[in-house]
Amino acid sequence: SRSVKMSKSRGNVVNPDDVINKVGADSLRLYLMFMGPLEQVKPWNTNGVDGVHRFLNRVWRLLVEGAVPPTEDAPSKEQLQALHQAIKKVTDDTERLSFNTAIAAMMEFVNSAYKWDSMPKDIALPFIQLLNPYAPHIAEELWERFGHSESVCLSSWPEVNEEYLVEESVTVPVQVNGKVRAKIEVPADAAEEEVMSVVESNEQVLKWTEGKTVVKRIYVPGKICNLVVK
Repeated sequence: SRSVKMSKSRGNVVNPDDVINKVGADSLRLYLMFMGPLEQVKPWNTNGVDGVHRFLNRVWRLLVEGAVPPTEDAPSKEQLQALHQAIKKVTDDTERLSFNTAIAAMMEFVNSAYKWDSMPKDIALPFIQLLNPYAPHIAEELWERFGHSESVCLSSWPEVNEEYLVEESVTVPVQVNGKVRAKIEVPADAAEEEVMSVVESNEQVLKWTEGKTVVKRIYVPGKICNLVVK
């Protein structure tokens, strides 16, 4: 349907007080930043507000209700990689005022965290700091529940550790004649010959290449591999 500008004469104005009473100020604030680039005109969608409200509920369940059991143990390398990738993305995007993609990075982090066996405190605290500029009310509550008496606003912004941004392995989709037939995992710095060796011995790939001649091999490092067969 065609979008129209909000105006009193059209009777389509959304009262922010009504939204806040329903889902809270953080959800409204988060949605306004998640709608898209600041310089663009964006259509209001109540379902979008509900979506970011569900995200904040997931954060609460993750960090308060023990959806992933909390621990004082040191984080794993996988957890540190997820955290520092989020720190890098949220920091860079916030500085560029690309708030929507920063929020998307935090959503991606939470999705990853739900797959873990535990939630280390050393991971939870920096994430709360990332969330704070976007959802300050819930961030303050979370910060206090983790034992802090001073405001999270007075804490130092988390610093990214480049060591955890380097991926040791990558998943590469394999196409045969332009159609994806398999996915392989290879070292991130693997040479083309090594990747092709893995590709051409893969059972899923062999189903489409056996008895045929490979006339062309294309490999875009870390992105995609394509075999042309006849």
